[in-house]
Amino acid sequence: MTSSLSTVETSHLGASSTRSAPSLHGYDAGLLLLRLALGLTMAGHGAQKLLGWFGGPGLDGTGQFFTMSGYPSGRVMAVVAGLSETLGGLGLVFGLLTPLAAAAVVGTMVNALAVKWGGGFFAPKGVEYELLLTAGAAALALTGPGRFAVDRFLPGLRAHRLLYGVVALVLGVVLAGAVLLIKK
Repeated sequence: MTSSLSTVETSHLGASSTRSAPSLHGYDAGLLLLRLALGLTMAGHGAQKLLGWFGGPGLDGTGQFFTMSGYPSGRVMAVVAGLSETLGGLGLVFGLLTPLAAAAVVGTMVNALAVKWGGGFFAPKGVEYELLLTAGAAALALTGPGRFAVDRFLPGLRAHRLLYGVVALVLGVVLAGAVLLIKK
C-alpha cells in the first residue's frame, strides 16, 4: 500500500495499474462553496425577518405574515424563524456545529414548503427555491462541512459521522412537524 493519497494501486488478474484518486481538496473546496452560498443566503433571509435588512419586513411584517399564514403568535414565530435562518446560516458559513446548523435550516424550510405548497413547482408561486435550499442543507448535514470548517477544531465533531447528520435532520424535521401541528 502506498502512503500517497494521490494514487491508488489496483491489481486485476495479476496486472498492476495506477489511477488517480479523487482530490480531497476538491471535495473540501466544493463543500466550502456550498456552505458559503447556502449559509449566506439563509443568514440574509433571517436578517430580513429579524432586522428588516435587505428590504425585509422586519419582525412586525414577518409576524403579520405568520399570523396570516395560520401560525399562532406570529411575532414569536417570526423570531424563531429569523433566528433559525440567521444562526443556522452563519453556522453553515463557518462550518460550526454543522449538523445542527443544517437541521435549523431544514426545519425552517420544511415550514416554508408547507406554506407555499400547492403553487406548483416553478417560481414565482412554486417551491423550487425552498426545495433546493432544503436539499442543500440536508446534504451538508449528511456529508459534514469538509476540512475548511471550525468543526475540525472541535473534538466531538472533528471527524464527521453520518449518524450526527441523520440525528440532526430527524430533530429538525420533528420540530418542524411540531410547529406545523400548531398551525391553524
